[in-house]
Amino acid sequence: MSINQSPQRAGRREWTALAVLVLPLLLVSMDVSVLYFAVPFIAGDLNPSATQQLWIFDSYGFVLAGLLLTMGAIGDRLGRRRLLLIGATGFSLASFAAAYAPNAEALILARGILGVAGATLMPSTLALIRNIFVHDGDRTRAMAVWAGVMSSGVAIGPILSGALLQYFWWGSVFLINIPAMVLLVGLAPVLLPEFRGAVSNRFDGVSALLSLAAVLPAVYGLKEWAANGFTLVRLVCLLAGIGFGVLFVRRQRTVPDTVLDASLFAQRTFTVSVAAQLLAMFALVGNAVFVTQYLQSVLGMSPFIAALWSLAPALLVGGAAPAAATLAPKLGSAAVVCTGFAIAAAGFGVLATIGVHGLVTALIGSGLLGAGLVIVMTLVTDLAIGAVSAERAGAAAAVLETGGELGGALGIAILGSIGAAAISAASTPLSPRICLCKPPTPSTKPSAAQWESPLACPARSATRYSRPRVRRSPTVWTSRRPSARWS
Repeated sequence: MSINQSPQRAGRREWTALAVLVLPLLLVSMDVSVLYFAVPFIAGDLNPSATQQLWIFDSYGFVLAGLLLTMGAIGDRLGRRRLLLIGATGFSLASFAAAYAPNAEALILARGILGVAGATLMPSTLALIRNIFVHDGDRTRAMAVWAGVMSSGVAIGPILSGALLQYFWWGSVFLINIPAMVLLVGLAPVLLPEFRGAVSNRFDGVSALLSLAAVLPAVYGLKEWAANGFTLVRLVCLLAGIGFGVLFVRRQRTVPDTVLDASLFAQRTFTVSVAAQLLAMFALVGNAVFVTQYLQSVLGMSPFIAALWSLAPALLVGGAAPAAATLAPKLGSAAVVCTGFAIAAAGFGVLATIGVHGLVTALIGSGLLGAGLVIVMTLVTDLAIGAVSAERAGAAAAVLETGGELGGALGIAILGSIGAAAISAASTPLSPRICLCKPPTPSTKPSAAQWESPLACPARSATRYSRPRVRRSPTVWTSRRPSARWS
């Protein structure tokens, strides 16, 4: 006679392992936004060209998005814990190199390596959660923690950056990564078990290159189109990404050792979850761009004050992921996901009524929108990872993360552009604003009033090309590196 045993519930060891896993996740999500306030000081120190400034900011996100699928497949073959440790080590070394970069080219290279390392960390953490938490209820709560940390990192990044830059030089925003990664490298071999997928050790390098060639130009074309308007080059990038994507999908159907397991999409739950993740990130990132622009360009807030106000909706958003994990077993995941989308739609409805003096309206609308979408992302992440076997969790996590990256790029391109047009139309001549998507040339150098005015750019940091502040104190940083700031 056989006895059906329910999956083992997670104990102290598993929850401690989760705490270790969210360390790299927090840092990877923070690194997307941590340069919002640091770029002006980097510009004052390294004197990069206009194009180099753009790549200092964007190279991390572009490389990360392009390599997620590849790193998910490598983790299934190499081992997820091993890939996590390799990525954490690489992230630490690249952070050190970025902090002490002697020129713009070295900083761009270091940011690109950070993107490579970040791409190893994100699918590895999600796949390991799937392997560690075998009970459905425990896994749902773990995914709620994962989603909460992910959204918190993006919000905390600018705040932490601004606080560090009050007292230290710009390299400090990179050095904060190192202690957490060292802790991860020390604790992961003790707390995290190793898992490998039941796949061949052979790896299709052509598929990896095609996935990079598909995602990177598509994301780049969408973001640059939104930030700086239409050009033929950006259209070509977008079409090239689509073309390489078609070639990538066709190859996955013909070669035995694929980067993307096409059979994942045969499962309806997984496919719908990826689509919901893309839609949620589309709305969340697009709204974040719009609200940031509104606070700075319409209400006239400084970048740091705007970042502080943007934390106010966290009062609603902070409880969304735990609420989703609690309600899903009682009401059903589908019902809670639909409720989350309804709450997000209500948030958009509130934002549609915003006026010139609508700070409270913006915060309430953003809170409702963020809470609803965090509910959605928590549950669709759990549904997508839970719908596949533990052996294929790495590939599933990579697909889910890539969908989120594409959704975010579309959100910037579409919703960000709509918001920019609306705010630009509402601006008056008495409120001078200058879009600093492109750095001013000597012939178009803005006036002092324009330097101090808020940005009207939906996809760039408000302080990106601001005039650097220099503090004259023997114990307080300047825009130079440590060797140049101590008397």
